[in-house]
Amino acid sequence: MDPLSAFLDGPRARNAFLLQVTMSSPWSIDVSDGAPLTVVAVLRGHSWVARHNADPERLAAGDVLVVGGEAPYLLSSERGLAPTVHIGAEQACSGPDGRDLQTELSTGVRTWGNDLDGEDVLLVGTFRSSGEVGKILLSALPSSFVVRNADSSMVTVLADEIVREGIAQSSVLDRLLDLVLIQAVRSWSATVRDTHPNWLGSTHDPIARRALELIHEHPDRAWTIDSLARSVAVSRASLARRFHETVGTPPITYLTQWRLALAADLMADPALTLSAISQQVGYASPFSFSTAFKKHYGVSPRIYRAG
Repeated sequence: MDPLSAFLDGPRARNAFLLQVTMSSPWSIDVSDGAPLTVVAVLRGHSWVARHNADPERLAAGDVLVVGGEAPYLLSSERGLAPTVHIGAEQACSGPDGRDLQTELSTGVRTWGNDLDGEDVLLVGTFRSSGEVGKILLSALPSSFVVRNADSSMVTVLADEIVREGIAQSSVLDRLLDLVLIQAVRSWSATVRDTHPNWLGSTHDPIARRALELIHEHPDRAWTIDSLARSVAVSRASLARRFHETVGTPPITYLTQWRLALAADLMADPALTLSAISQQVGYASPFSFSTAFKKHYGVSPRIYRAG
């Protein structure tokens, strides 16, 4: 499993919030929903996006915006417009005077806006949770980025499906949103080389990349720096240097972070015992797993799972 595939399994959409937004100028939407990850695709017309500490940027039809983190941002038909709509926690929708606009602006199945035939049409998909593995993904990405003229076939399919109802439709939409995100991150990572060491940097170093693949594919193995080095056919010193230079942490430190992030996400499955989870992520005993988990997250696995 390559690193990008492993991480994109993290923030998988589950009952994601999906909406087609149809607007006529002038319009301005302040988004402060605290969502960990949002994808905005411009289907028709255009939109300006204003983000914290960044110049406003114009999005045209075919562009895809990915926003990570909880910082608010503004979507609007023109620069400098005061917000006419506020989106808060749990996608609560209100006007400048606090009036609830959810029903007033609803125009159809997962369709919302001030004009059903508006010239500006956006597709918005919000991930409700990223999970611990997803947090590692997001830490390697900028707070937001734009893929120009994405030409994403998945955006087209999602736009067709978003206004439909049917059996397991929410699951269909979730999977399509996953694919839109994957295409966007893959396109961005292929054209931008981040100067800060992180897991994405492994794509530029075959040795670090293969070591990451082994860690992701087999977290249950009793890896050491020596066994990893033998598996990628380099010296211990060479692996340690190249991995640290590209990923930003020593290999075994990264292995520990990956194991514990996997474990934290696995705890969402009530059918898995802590003993089974500890074995699945490579700990010899529940005690050693609990000790490592508490050191990393500040609470025991039982308390983490209960909370």
